[in-house]
Amino acid sequence: MTFITLWCRSAEAAGVTPLRKFFAMLKSYRTGILNWFKHPISTGPLEGMNNKIKVLNRKVYGYRDMEFFNLKILYLHRARYAFL
Repeated sequence: MTFITLWCRSAEAAGVTPLRKFFAMLKSYRTGILNWFKHPISTGPLEGMNNKIKVLNRKVYGYRDMEFFNLKILYLHRARYAFL
């Protein structure tokens, strides 16, 4: 039995309402939490890239040329990522 399973059983038996609510939330996310330890993948870099594109979109507001906007996005990531 895993530590999380044992801890959740103890939390449920304690009868403390906030602890029970936390247990219910932990139980619903249990599979995702344990899978992160098997495959530690983060969406942080992707979220950062999306944020840069949103900022660029605000800066170039009013440009009508979508090709120019696409080139600006590629230029943003030119130093960090190599497009082959």
